[in-house]
Amino acid sequence: MMHSKVGSVMTMEVVRATYGTTFKEVARLLRENRISGLPVVDEDDKVIGVISETDLMTHQAQLPEPYEPKRRFRLADLTRTGRRQAAKARARTAGRLMSEPPITVQADNTIVQAARTMAENRVERLPVLDEEGRLVGIVTRRDLLKVFLRPDAEIRREVIDEVLVRALWLAPRSVDVSVTDGVVTLTGQMERKSETGIAAAMTVRVDGVVAVVDKLTYRLDDARIQPDEQALHGVADDWLRRT
Repeated sequence: MMHSKVGSVMTMEVVRATYGTTFKEVARLLRENRISGLPVVDEDDKVIGVISETDLMTHQAQLPEPYEPKRRFRLADLTRTGRRQAAKARARTAGRLMSEPPITVQADNTIVQAARTMAENRVERLPVLDEEGRLVGIVTRRDLLKVFLRPDAEIRREVIDEVLVRALWLAPRSVDVSVTDGVVTLTGQMERKSETGIAAAMTVRVDGVVAVVDKLTYRLDDARIQPDEQALHGVADDWLRRT
């Protein structure tokens, strides 16, 4: 069962900056391209950092008002965050303004992996790298959500072909598969109880599946059978051992 790769949904024409790109040029690039962030690359097209609108706002927020009295020293200024914000307030180039190290993904990573990386790091976009670590694209949250636009018929076909037939070695019509708005309902009887759990777990991992309604029954409850007593077969057996 194949998951869609980041390379299939990323934007290939990437607006980027270099270390020496000026503050004003960065602001212009963001505004004219209607984007909220961009990667910073070196002379070899390796990503060395990223800049977001938040970085520009930090710069502006740290600047004193024309007639504002000089700010007193605060202990907060000694923290890592305080030092970083102070540096961004003085930044005149992308290299000084950027956040580092950059959070990136590989073009051959799955959409699931990219979504997990975004969620864990609380970012809205990820520079995409090739096998040599060079910038080849950019992927956003909106790009990753495209997977949920897959037609129900396409999802149903993959569940039958990849999960039931190839993984579980079942006849195509042995289990009824219906899909409505990305919600897959599995109905029918399987040989073993363990197979019903595998069928549901593998189905929910199919790209575009929102949820799985498991209405499967089984003929044999093999939950208490020792592993060496099971007549395991097929791709699903390897999957079962890993879970």
